[in-house]
Amino acid sequence: MGRKGEVRIPAGAARVDLAGKTVMPAMINVHVHIGYEGYTSWGPENYTPQNVLDHLEREAFYGVGVTQTVGSSPTDASIQFQRDQQAGKFPPASRFFFMPGMAPPNGGPDAILMKGTSALHAVYEVSTGAEARSAVQSMAARNLKNVKIWVDDRRGTYPKMTPEVYNAVIDEAHKHRMLVHAHAIALADQKAVVRAGADVLVHIVASEKIDDELLALVREKKPYWTPVMGLGDRSEVCDHDPFVDQVLPDTTVAAIRTTGCGPPNPNAAMREEMLAYNFPRMIAAGARIVLGTDAGIVNRYSFGWADHHEIARYVQLGLTPSQAIVAATARPAELIGIHDMGTLAAGKSADFVVLDANPLQDIRNTRRIETVYLRGVAVDRAELLAKWKTTAAPR
Repeated sequence: MGRKGEVRIPAGAARVDLAGKTVMPAMINVHVHIGYEGYTSWGPENYTPQNVLDHLEREAFYGVGVTQTVGSSPTDASIQFQRDQQAGKFPPASRFFFMPGMAPPNGGPDAILMKGTSALHAVYEVSTGAEARSAVQSMAARNLKNVKIWVDDRRGTYPKMTPEVYNAVIDEAHKHRMLVHAHAIALADQKAVVRAGADVLVHIVASEKIDDELLALVREKKPYWTPVMGLGDRSEVCDHDPFVDQVLPDTTVAAIRTTGCGPPNPNAAMREEMLAYNFPRMIAAGARIVLGTDAGIVNRYSFGWADHHEIARYVQLGLTPSQAIVAATARPAELIGIHDMGTLAAGKSADFVVLDANPLQDIRNTRRIETVYLRGVAVDRAELLAKWKTTAAPR
């Protein structure tokens, strides 16, 4: 890596001419829910190593080199998949990372995701501080570095994790040098988890304007922040964009357009107003934004292309394209602790995307993908595309 004429080319190296192209690091998505989506079905019966691989291949197809599933994947199965992927037992795909999740009994994941996590016992259910500490200790004993908590009562329909429990989780996790990702949607809950020391704040407040108290906490604590806004947006499937449609079965595309592309939600304008107010203020206060999409809940916001939608939203709401790319590459690598990815530099892994246009000029140019390289090997995007247009995801 370096300037032309200053790099010593290893003997026997292949030469690929990228004149006129733009090269950017592969993206890193720190927040998805892998395994349940089947595109013509959804549920725990779909959670197999083959389907996990399918989702990772979809991320790779769109230039995402690392994908982290958060709180919803069974621990034993996830550890085994990581080992198998690291041992080279699977075809090239986005690197798989995961973390366990914690919630009160009958709480935590939304009503869709809970159908999968309950069946697979994927979430650690805790009711007391002592139970929370014991669960975190068991995770640390397995060398897990992150844990997710849900602090959300789903508008009064769920039990909410109590301060006793989430303070115990955060305190015990930090003792073991683990990071805590806190799902919190309401303003009061975001203040509570940031004040308690959560390392990663998940979601943006979209129902009310944030206040000076939260911004002061963000300035003090400087949490990483995954706003995951796109799941609440109108699906890009409605736009008849081949970039999105190309990976989905035709029946799935037709179903989404039939049921989800009608007139805007009556609350859409108010939500947009709140996002436009809250997003730049969080950034100005020092929230360290990292890419996450929440993909895997519904097929209208899907693995891979959702990443491009999300970073385009960052720019729409005030980031520069350069800042958005850092949020999708270098900073998530820093958060997850992946030292060989995130930037283009000597000594890094050759995980990068070749683009036909420069995203620093227009963030939507991240969609102009010519080739994706993982570990120095080009992903066979044509082969993957042929598979996806003829079948649903494998079970």
